[in-house]
Parts: sequence; C-alpha cells; structure tokens
Amino acid sequence: MERARFGLILCLVLLIASQEMVEGRRCESQSHRFKGKCLSDTNCGNVCRGEGFTGGDCRGFRRRCFCTRIC
Repeated sequence: MERARFGLILCLVLLIASQEMVEGRRCESQSHRFKGKCLSDTNCGNVCRGEGFTGGDCRGFRRRCFCTRIC
C-alpha cells in the first residue's frame, strides 16, 4: 500500500514537471500601440499580434494591455 502511494505521488510530480517544460516561460510586456483602457482581451491580443507577440491580456487596476509570448 505504501509503495503504491509513493508511485502515484512520483507519477504526479513527473507529470507536473513535464507540463512546465512543455509550456516554457511566459514573458509579458506592456503594449506600445494599444491606446485607451483595455476592456477586451481579444482586442488586446489582436494589437499584440500586430506587434509580433503571440497574444495579450488586459491587466491591473488601470486596465492596461500586456502582450505575451513564450520566452
């Protein structure tokens, strides 16, 4: 029983570690072309793709557009 529990925990740790390696690090940078308050993640993502990023999200209290990409 103890050995089976250890094996299960080991498998879960390896699964989580492999997901981290596949996804990589995610870098963010505030958009230079987005104007006004960021109210739509879709609109932010479209502007960021025009800047050479893979996507973007609205963030923070001031609702700024932050572009994202895999580092």
